[in-house]
Amino acid sequence: MNRLALCLSRAIARVTEAALGPYQTAVVRIGFATTWLLFLLREYPHRQELYGPRATWSFDLAQQLTADNHAFTALLASDGQVFFEVFYFLAVVSSALLLVGWRTRATSVLFMIGVLSLQNRSVFVGDGGDNVLHLMSFYLVFTRCGQVWSLDARRAARAGAARARGERAAPDVAGPALWAMSGLVLLAAALTGRTGGGWLVPAVMWATWAGTALWWAAGRWGRTSEPRILLDVVANILHNGAVFVIMAEACLIYATAGWYKIQGSRWQDGTAVYYPLHLDYFSPWPALADLLSTSGTMVMLVTYGTVIVQVAFPFTLFNRRVKNVLLAAMMTEHAVIAVVLGLPFFSLAMIAADSVFLPTSFLHRVGGWAARARDRVSRRTTPQLPVQRSPEPEEQPRVGFGA
Repeated sequence: MNRLALCLSRAIARVTEAALGPYQTAVVRIGFATTWLLFLLREYPHRQELYGPRATWSFDLAQQLTADNHAFTALLASDGQVFFEVFYFLAVVSSALLLVGWRTRATSVLFMIGVLSLQNRSVFVGDGGDNVLHLMSFYLVFTRCGQVWSLDARRAARAGAARARGERAAPDVAGPALWAMSGLVLLAAALTGRTGGGWLVPAVMWATWAGTALWWAAGRWGRTSEPRILLDVVANILHNGAVFVIMAEACLIYATAGWYKIQGSRWQDGTAVYYPLHLDYFSPWPALADLLSTSGTMVMLVTYGTVIVQVAFPFTLFNRRVKNVLLAAMMTEHAVIAVVLGLPFFSLAMIAADSVFLPTSFLHRVGGWAARARDRVSRRTTPQLPVQRSPEPEEQPRVGFGA
């Protein structure tokens, strides 16, 4: 019983004392923000047909559907063209800010609003990658994904260094301004009844807004450190729970996909990969598709290998080496799908979801490589000042009382 109590206390301490997987969640944040940002930029010329007030899926049809399924979308608050253009622009900006990690607590909420609003506005124009992005944008709100590789982390490091030197850190102006502005928008939406449908997403936004206020008040006016420690424990629990859900979601996606494939006759006889390679919609490079499908043995190996990897992956999480091998195989498979089948955003979304399983040592090495590459680029782009040669000893002027 003592051994069991000790193990339980260690597990509770591990969950509450720190936010686990800071590098993994940072990669997930960067991956999904990049995926959504590139998608919005790619579809910018077609934004009116996809999500605009005069889209093929009309404003009235979208209102009827969301009234039935209670899906959240802020785009149904108004059918004005200016409102849509401003919202689309803010969705692009919030994705870019989340990518660089600026005020990740606020920008993750804005990112979620942009993803859910645009996708729920026209639900019939998405694919599997959109579904993954839809779910992960909600989970990211509960994570502390800006602890590393973000502007927030750099700002916190600079503030800590200033305090260590005995200097007073500059007051935060952007944070309270962003908090006040978001509170006004939430209040206006609540008073006018334009909360976007359903209650879950508005409740999450209000809870995040109130939690940010408590965090700031505890750090500003708290006489002791206990309130801040309590809030930090709650944030760690939410973060670790969200990371667990992201991992479980990724495992569920692969498990269901693999077991459904096993039931298909084309996957059983090893020919399933051949058919999408010869569909016009999935053949941006017909010559490459023909090259890959000419070998029956290759098609059979890829077909069976896909099923084996997807079914086996959830069971390999307890063996680090096997898990890393299958993880590399799945990421390579998604990269091939992006090129061969012309599904870049689906592949990017799945690679971003898989990144939660990447080993920390590998991410440390990647961070070191990126830092060294950044230093080389900065040295090349920064103009070098000419070095002043000091005069030789005999050339130095003699300075004395008679000078």
